[in-house]
Amino acid sequence: MNPVIGLDVSKGESHAQAFADRGTPYGKTFRFKHDLEGLASFLRYAQDLESFTGKRSAVILEATGHYHSPVVQFLDEHQFLHVVINPLLSHQAKKANLRKVKTDAADAYQLGEIFYKEELEPYKKRGQFLMNLRYLTRQHESLTDMYVQAKLQFQAVLDQVFPEYHGVFGDLYSKVSLRFLALYPTSQSVLARSENDIMTHIQTLAGFVNPNDWTLERAQKLMAAAERNPFKETAFPSHLISLDLLIHLLLQYQEHLAKLDQSIEELARGLLEYDLIQSIPGIGTKLAATILAEIGEIDRFNHAKKLIAFAGIDPSVFSSGKFTATRNPITKRGSRKLRTALYLAVRCGLRSSRNKKLRAFYDKKRAEGKLFKVAVIACANKLIHWIYAILTKKEPFRLV
Repeated sequence: MNPVIGLDVSKGESHAQAFADRGTPYGKTFRFKHDLEGLASFLRYAQDLESFTGKRSAVILEATGHYHSPVVQFLDEHQFLHVVINPLLSHQAKKANLRKVKTDAADAYQLGEIFYKEELEPYKKRGQFLMNLRYLTRQHESLTDMYVQAKLQFQAVLDQVFPEYHGVFGDLYSKVSLRFLALYPTSQSVLARSENDIMTHIQTLAGFVNPNDWTLERAQKLMAAAERNPFKETAFPSHLISLDLLIHLLLQYQEHLAKLDQSIEELARGLLEYDLIQSIPGIGTKLAATILAEIGEIDRFNHAKKLIAFAGIDPSVFSSGKFTATRNPITKRGSRKLRTALYLAVRCGLRSSRNKKLRAFYDKKRAEGKLFKVAVIACANKLIHWIYAILTKKEPFRLV
């Protein structure tokens, strides 16, 4: 016998359908909640199936964002082998049915049938270590997006209050710049103080013991910017409220992102592959961590082409009758985050010809008449082959 349990996971609960073997459902659909009592009842349900078949069952479920996380963690703790499939696979299977049925019970039954039809091998998709790394890198990306949006809002308000403040500090979003602006948000508040007072405040915020040329230059630039500023007084006090709120928000984002960077690096340093991937010019610490986290265990792929398909950068194919399409865009069916990381790695490698091997390949594709995006995708494809070889052979990248 080859038992399996199909799980249709939704928010806070799941529906399970057990199979003793191919075409042999075991009992009726079982519904349980994602709490201690519900998960314990699911364990008893799985143990009943194990007693009947004499073999521990595998579990198949769809990837459902974060909703399946407590179930997967429970399965790991109790050493159940499980398969997390792409929802696209189950969607295509449902379309093959003549009857149009959409219920949680039917979905659980369908997942069990997919296990046998696709002849999927049960295994752990990712270790807990790589799963933690993936959560951290995705959280970093999400927080970075919010940070960028806050910066855009901040610039819009600053342009209506103190537009000349741009350029006073080398980095507008440095801690010294933001904290000073929180104290002196208008040109009027700056001009009300002397140059020495301004220099002292900058010195204190920067943590310098004594005044230096840098603090003096910043103070002089700030006084000149305040003189040039078109808004001596702010017509809308609401702008000052918004500016203060956004400044504190930006500082908090910077603090959280710095903590995430540290956590990601500490976690990734425990992986041999982390240093190996960085041997490819153009791939730094953040990209290396993201690529590793999204790929997971390389043993899941027995060929580089499968990894390419997982990244969604394989060309689509369309041929019908005597017609064969000549323009074949990439499928974009795999991991979007991995695809983005690969694109950034290619751009970094091409910049200033950091990766000479990749640059030569790119120039070759351009010489063949390929468009920029087509050549970049070809480079990403080449990069995937290199990454696959590095992860499987456990050897660093060689330029020669």
